[in-house]
Amino acid sequence: MTISFIKNENQKELYSKISILADRFSERAAKNDEEGRFPFENIEDLKKIGYTSLTVPKRFGGEGISLYEFLLYQERIAQGDGSTALSIGWHLGVMMDIEEKKEWQDDRIATMAANVLNGSLMNRAATEPQTGSPTRGGKPKTSARKVGDHWVVNGRKTFTTMSPALDYFLVIAAIEDTDQLGEFVIHRKLAGVTINETWDMISMRGTASHDLILEEVSVSEEDLVHVIDKKNAAPNGWLLHIPACYLGIALAARDYAIKFANEYSPNSIQGTIKDLPNVQRLVGEIEAELIHARHFMYSVARQWDETPNKAEFTSELGVVKYIATNTAISVVDKAMRIVGAKSLQRSNPLQRYYRDVRAGLHNPPMDDMTILNLSKSAFNSLT
Repeated sequence: MTISFIKNENQKELYSKISILADRFSERAAKNDEEGRFPFENIEDLKKIGYTSLTVPKRFGGEGISLYEFLLYQERIAQGDGSTALSIGWHLGVMMDIEEKKEWQDDRIATMAANVLNGSLMNRAATEPQTGSPTRGGKPKTSARKVGDHWVVNGRKTFTTMSPALDYFLVIAAIEDTDQLGEFVIHRKLAGVTINETWDMISMRGTASHDLILEEVSVSEEDLVHVIDKKNAAPNGWLLHIPACYLGIALAARDYAIKFANEYSPNSIQGTIKDLPNVQRLVGEIEAELIHARHFMYSVARQWDETPNKAEFTSELGVVKYIATNTAISVVDKAMRIVGAKSLQRSNPLQRYYRDVRAGLHNPPMDDMTILNLSKSAFNSLT
């Protein structure tokens, strides 16, 4: 990569600290993947440098970093460990989203910001076994009923990333006797909150995206922080942490393959395999694909930061994820072709990258929805 996306000294300084940690995460990644273990040490390392509070708004004492900076740092963490990047990306992104949309009462935003500054972690819990991804519009089975001056919440959420380390779950539930959905803040120590350790996937094994079980969980009236208006849903720029993660994994695969090609010298040829035409072609294609995807992602992120009217972003966000995820899959595939059968060894990181990037196809928004929305937008432009 010839062009740096780091634009100032502050970014450079923090990026350097993150790079040191990402290299450390890389050393732990294989063991955590093998054991399907959540990377607690990595999260603690990130807390120590203040990373987990970077998206807390400046008005509440945080850094209030831009989307562009968020993606820059997330991409670098993912080069070390994709599971760590995807996990912490949800926490940082949700804080960014809460401030961006201001759908909560200001005092509730201030309270959550203070919690995050003190080291608390959060993530939304929206997906369910019956509905799949909430982006497809299914109504949650998780319910909330009003009892006196409090709410009682019951249900089961799947894919609750980072569940062993979360302090707060932002639970989407159907409000009984209405057609409304609400977002409830639920602390992990409340009675009736348990984690069912169901996460046993071949991809992103360290995210610990277990099931959240809620049984007669009582929360205050104020813990209903937002009644969701699905008809006027705003774009989610923060979700670009997902493509940043998968491009980071692709960059790690690219670096491994190039180092391998530069050093590997079978006795059937003179020199190393880097001089072979087919290897040079694959490396060139990898570079072209990464340049395309990364420049597009950072360009859209910069526009997001500079555009006051976020509603204008009707297509670009989904396309970034579509291009980045499929680019990552292609890059890892080509890297494995360069390395050959050695890439399938369990000790080789490429086989982990190969498994991890496949998970991107199942993170929101999914490819089919992105393409369908683009088609609708194109036809609507004629009217």
